[in-house]
Amino acid sequence: MRLVFAGTPEVAVPALEALHASSHEVVAVVTRPDARSGRGRAVTQSPVRRWAQERDLEVLAPATPRDPAFLDRLRELAPDACPVVAYGALVPRAALDIPTHGWVNLHFSLLPAWRGAAPVQHAVMAGDEVTGASTFLIEEGLDTGPVYGVMTERVRPTDTAGDLLGRLADGGAGLLVATMDGIEDGSLVPVPQASDGVSLAPKLDVADARVRWELPAVAVDRLVRGCTPAPGAWTTLRGERLKLAPVLLGEEAPVPDLAPGELHAGKRDVWVGTATTPVRLTLVRPHGKKEMAAADWARGVRISAGERFTGSPADEPASHRATDGGAA
Repeated sequence: MRLVFAGTPEVAVPALEALHASSHEVVAVVTRPDARSGRGRAVTQSPVRRWAQERDLEVLAPATPRDPAFLDRLRELAPDACPVVAYGALVPRAALDIPTHGWVNLHFSLLPAWRGAAPVQHAVMAGDEVTGASTFLIEEGLDTGPVYGVMTERVRPTDTAGDLLGRLADGGAGLLVATMDGIEDGSLVPVPQASDGVSLAPKLDVADARVRWELPAVAVDRLVRGCTPAPGAWTTLRGERLKLAPVLLGEEAPVPDLAPGELHAGKRDVWVGTATTPVRLTLVRPHGKKEMAAADWARGVRISAGERFTGSPADEPASHRATDGGAA
C-alpha cells in the first residue's frame, strides 16, 4: 500500500523504520513544525523529520492539519492509509476522509484503557501490571475508534515510563506493520472498543510531577517512575526545586519513623519519610546543576535534623510554587 506516515517524537521512529523496510511504500511523512526547545530555546527539527530527510522522503509539516495546502498535497499523494504514531495534533474529518483505509493509530495502551496523550505514564503511576499497544482506526473522538490489533507487555517493578515506552515502541512497530498487512489483504476488520473499562490519560504537566510525600511509599515510587524522564519528578527544599531519579523501596531505613517528607542523611544514603515506610533517594538534580548522587548533594546542602521536603504547594510561600513548564 501507499502510506503517508504521521509522527513527531523519537518514539515514532521505530514504526517508521519498520514500515519503510516492509513491502509497503512510504511516500511521505507528516510531522509537527520545527519548534524551540532546550535551555537555549534553539529551533529543532522533530526526530521523524530528521529520519525522513536523511532518506530523501517528502516531509509535510503543516502548522495545522486543517491547512488547505496540506490537504491538497495529501490528496495528490493519494495514500491508501496513513499510519500514525504520536503525531501530536488532532486530525480533522477533511483529512481523515482522504486515504482509502483512513488513518490508523498505534496507541500505547490496551484500549479502551488509558485513552489520551500519556498512556504509558499513567499506567506506571496507576501500578498496572500489564499494558500494551493497540492499533485502531482514528475517528473524531479521542482514541475511540475500532481496534485492529493489540500486543501486551508486562510492566516491570522498576520500569520508568521511558523504559516501558521504549519497549512498546519497538514491539508496536511490528504490530503496525502487521496491521497494514492485514488491511491490505482484507484479513483484518476493526472491532469496536468495549464500553466499559475506559480510563483517561491526559498529558502530564510540571505540577502533576510534584512528589506528594504524604502518600504511601509505593505511590511515591510509582509517581517518580511514571514521570521519568518527562516531565520529571521533583520536590522542594528551602524553596528550591530538586529533580528526583527513581527512588528505592523495600530497604530498611536507619531511622524508620520519619515523618512525610522528613530527611535523614547518612554518609552514603539519604532517606525520605512517606505515609508508610521511608524511601531512599538515588540521584538528584538541583536547579541549574548536573545530576549527582543524593548523598553528595546532602553533604553539600548540610541537611539539618528534622528538615523536610515540602510535599504540596500549600507547604511553601506562593513565590516558590510551580508556575512554569519545567522542573529544573
